[in-house]
Amino acid sequence: MNADGELEKLVEWVEGVRKRVHEIAGEWQDEEGSLIMILHAIQDEIGYIPRGVANELAKATGISLARIYEVITFYTYFRLTPPGNHEIHVCMGTACYLRGAESIQAKLLQQIDLMKAAGGAKDDFQVDCVRCIGCCGLSPAVVMDGKTYGRLNPEDSPEILKQKPGV
Repeated sequence: MNADGELEKLVEWVEGVRKRVHEIAGEWQDEEGSLIMILHAIQDEIGYIPRGVANELAKATGISLARIYEVITFYTYFRLTPPGNHEIHVCMGTACYLRGAESIQAKLLQQIDLMKAAGGAKDDFQVDCVRCIGCCGLSPAVVMDGKTYGRLNPEDSPEILKQKPGV
């Protein structure tokens, strides 16, 4: 495909996203305090909230861009960059934190860096800290792609990452 064809596809995609943002905003227009629900719906569809989408949302709702970014950056659930193919949530709730969640996170990041250096991981993994995943009895715990791994120690990190195909 030539550059003109790629540009045409990009313009088509942007127009589709713009239309969808207005549709989502319209679905919530009569609801008090709907910004968070709109942001959830957008992130569920796109995977994150790009700057252009936030700008379009401001136009669609009349909410200032500053207010939209205030909400996006206040809540840790929302992201401004695309997620990795595999999402890893390291629980930093009290029980997990006290049982070494920071060390587990550090070891996961170290292992991912080693995999990248060897040419195996690229940007496949997104590691985020979350406040609590509700599995205090399994602390310290990690959720990767919806699957919970509990009673971990830092040495378990490579084994968790190997659960993914091609890793």
